[in-house]
Amino acid sequence: MKRAKIGGLGYYVPSRIVTNDDLAKLMNTSDEWIQERTGIKERRYIVPGEDTGANMAAKASRIAIERAGISPDDIDFIILGTLSPDMDFPGTGVLLQRELGLHNKGIGALDIRNQCSGFVYGLSIADQFIRTGMYKNILLVGVEIHSTGLEFNDRGRHISVIFGDGAGAAVIQVSDDEDKGILSTHLHADGSQAEELCTLNPGSVNSPRLAPEMIEDGSIFPHMNGRLVFKYAVQKFPEVIGEALTATGYKPEDIDLLIPHQANLRISEFVRRSLNLPEEKMYNNIQWYGNTTAASVPIALTEAWEKGLIKDNDLVCLAAFGSGFTWASALIRW
Repeated sequence: MKRAKIGGLGYYVPSRIVTNDDLAKLMNTSDEWIQERTGIKERRYIVPGEDTGANMAAKASRIAIERAGISPDDIDFIILGTLSPDMDFPGTGVLLQRELGLHNKGIGALDIRNQCSGFVYGLSIADQFIRTGMYKNILLVGVEIHSTGLEFNDRGRHISVIFGDGAGAAVIQVSDDEDKGILSTHLHADGSQAEELCTLNPGSVNSPRLAPEMIEDGSIFPHMNGRLVFKYAVQKFPEVIGEALTATGYKPEDIDLLIPHQANLRISEFVRRSLNLPEEKMYNNIQWYGNTTAASVPIALTEAWEKGLIKDNDLVCLAAFGSGFTWASALIRW
């Protein structure tokens, strides 16, 4: 069976930089408080009227497509992960298709809703399509716009300081070397804790889906049980990374670079220490972009590759944990 590989990477973040001091002007918080609890120093927010999810995804995608040595017309399927679509429906995948001028080709566009695990889930899906020979060049994108859905006041400060906007993209292709590419992927979920990290409203369980009281009580904004999320994350991250290593016969010390979902710097550091990895074997950029959920892994992966931290034949591990709860890992021989 054919093996899939990442043939090209790209990312885009908005030009607007929002620092912790900027947020401290809107709510009772401080640079020290935010950095101590999350590791975040700044994040990017869209420029209204300039950035959309679809056009950010397209900007990241064009870079990835060029680096893969193909043209947009060579793309035969799109997978897009986001929890913040440009509209309620249709999904942002078809809007990205249109942005890239591929609507006349009629290629499929699949939207997935796995939040922080979205990119790794999407990578697993793309891997299966490539392995079976159904597609040759799959465009995989994670994109988020959080800034327009946050509550910038004291009630929302514990969660609004965490998130940022951005997009990351990868072109998934057939590997010419059967020893290189995506070695394994592992996907998990536990819906029993769904309400512990979610946005309750608007939702189709309500009639009407959106009412003034939902705005007043703050249920249209994200809710997170931070302590519970931390507890689950530091357990599931090492577990799913270990699962990938066991499945492929490797050990933690064989990993050349671990790129976790950028949820919280404290979580990443806990995971790194639990695996006994040196600092240089984990890449973090949450300090500059915040948590971009589905976009965080591809943005970090692209940055690490651009900086020369990923070299030919390196063993790269991707891992994520987030709302759902969902968690996932992928092991790649570069």
